Amino acid sequence: MSVYYTKDHEWIRVSQNVGVIGISSHAATQLGDVVYVELPELGKKLIKGEELAVVESVKAASEVYSPVAGEVLSVNETLEDQPQTVNESPDDGGWFVKISISDLNDLESLMSQDEYSAYCIGS
Repeated sequence: MSVYYTKDHEWIRVSQNVGVIGISSHAATQLGDVVYVELPELGKKLIKGEELAVVESVKAASEVYSPVAGEVLSVNETLEDQPQTVNESPDDGGWFVKISISDLNDLESLMSQDEYSAYCIGS
């Protein structure tokens, strides 16, 4: 299982052609306390770079973008009643969606864990 990151602080954990998408702990910290998460419909076809969710915190609302193209297989319904899970467990329980990845070549433009860590330090 591989994990990739975007410059917008999303992560995708990939196993074969299924990806689980969330936001990094860095992004969750920057947002502050998350109070609401709007998730996409099941079956929605996502384009790489397209908005896939909206996260509202006590500070601001922020869009979450899809790091790859694909179709939404499932959403994390826990976030509807417990949006704070994004803050408490951004790299695990706070995931947003699982998608069927249309083109694995989309992963080539994403960062590894080490590259992302260096990016966060430099920005």
